[in-house]
Amino acid sequence: MSSILEFLGSIPWWVWVLLVLAVIAIRDVFFNKKHIIQHNFPIVGHIRYLLESIGPELRQYIVANNREELPFNRIERGWIYASAKNENNYEGFGTDRDIYEPNYIFINNAMMAFRLPEDHPNVKDPYFLPCAKVMGAYNKRKRPYRPASIINVSAMSFGSLSAKAIMSLNKGCDKAHAYHNTGEGGLSPYHKQGADVIFQVGTGYFGVRDEHGNFSMEKLKKLVADNPQVRAIEFKLSQGAKPGKGGVLPASKITQEISEIRHVPLGKDVVSPPSHSVFSDVPQMIAFLEKVGRETGLPVGIKAAIGKLDQWKELAKIMAEKNHGPDFITIDGGEGGTGAAPPSFADHVAMPWVYGFSEVYKIFKAQHLTDRIVFIGAGKLGFPAMGAMAFAMGVDCINVAREAMMSIGCIQAQSCHTNTCPTGIATQSKWLQAGINVEDKAIRTLFYFKNFRKELLEITHACGYEHPCQMTMEDADITLGGQNMTKALAGSFGYNKVPVSFEGMQALQDCPHLGGNYQKKKEEKTVKKLEKKNKVRF
Repeated sequence: MSSILEFLGSIPWWVWVLLVLAVIAIRDVFFNKKHIIQHNFPIVGHIRYLLESIGPELRQYIVANNREELPFNRIERGWIYASAKNENNYEGFGTDRDIYEPNYIFINNAMMAFRLPEDHPNVKDPYFLPCAKVMGAYNKRKRPYRPASIINVSAMSFGSLSAKAIMSLNKGCDKAHAYHNTGEGGLSPYHKQGADVIFQVGTGYFGVRDEHGNFSMEKLKKLVADNPQVRAIEFKLSQGAKPGKGGVLPASKITQEISEIRHVPLGKDVVSPPSHSVFSDVPQMIAFLEKVGRETGLPVGIKAAIGKLDQWKELAKIMAEKNHGPDFITIDGGEGGTGAAPPSFADHVAMPWVYGFSEVYKIFKAQHLTDRIVFIGAGKLGFPAMGAMAFAMGVDCINVAREAMMSIGCIQAQSCHTNTCPTGIATQSKWLQAGINVEDKAIRTLFYFKNFRKELLEITHACGYEHPCQMTMEDADITLGGQNMTKALAGSFGYNKVPVSFEGMQALQDCPHLGGNYQKKKEEKTVKKLEKKNKVRF
């Protein structure tokens, strides 16, 4: 035995390498029936598949330049990372963008920038930037709601994101006075970390469904009564990643916790149909939304990616005639999002945000309805200049999903659909989640939102306004290419935004419906003043 070991030990290492390669080559030539390249080109075929598997990483960090990557390039990601860490997010030596490329946006600054009075709310708090409209005010809901932040976290369910990621975002939203949309996966304990919540109801009615999978008004009413942080309800008609397509939650992914949160059985696949069962046409939808608003007392809205416009026209016409309808409308961009989707859907179904939103806004403007609806935009709008453009087009709030994920550490690995997200954000793997420090990531969410609002306010002031809601379609130009040069958004999209009623930032600060725990803090300050004055503990 010892002589055999000595003989094997005397064989040079390169001979062992050749033997291993020979074995691989023999296996590929005679036994590999699945891969043509490996069969025809042993060894080299394996190298080819290895390079293909790490191709995205090579392109992301070595090959692609700073502006080439999609969906978010290195400069965009760098701005989010720096803002979330509260580091220097400036750039020097001028822009490296091709400012003559088609669809390039220019913001038109004023000759004289807006000057803040000494007693202005933004002097004390340069990050204070609430929504200029109140959800549910027109329809006289029992609990109207003014979002305390114009930028908020978009719909991402527990299940698609990890527990620690949801907790990080919710705690960050609480600190930033932003709201957190639950996504259609139900209200989890991880959504209950202090932030205002918009509860989303999808076609599966997760969290508010009965034992047969049908919508339960009683369960929705109980959820609202038991969770006062739920400030509005959103019914998802479709989403940008896969509009008009349902989904399947495999039985293998349904844990006891997910079963309880979503009100679904263990051991069975759960199907989300492509459409709602509680309504099948626009009149039925309006009647249903109105019933939900009456029963819960909360503002009720809808979310959709935009394709055909005939039903949107019908919705606006009925709203004008009946004098009621959704309190808010979230327009999602067809360019996709965090949801996993077939490429055919992500690449081709539904309009990009700028086209979809402009078409829908024109429809509601024609019926004189824009003042009663809070318009929410979602679709790569998580950058101050894009936010300024969106407000110029008519939005009242912005929802961010992937940008919020990047603020807590997402590296755009694009493995959200594989349960192998290396940062632990879009996976249920306990091992991969272990690296998420919830308190640290909550602070990063806070800084991203604060720096976004501060920079958007600075752009707003540069245009001569106090609040982004005052921006108009003449305040931004878009490059058309060729000899057409540039044209204002009004000329490009064929409409002018309806002016938003705005009485000043101080009026927003004093609003009794302002969310983000501002009312609670006002009450605490009042009690402290009384305690100090009367020297009495309440």
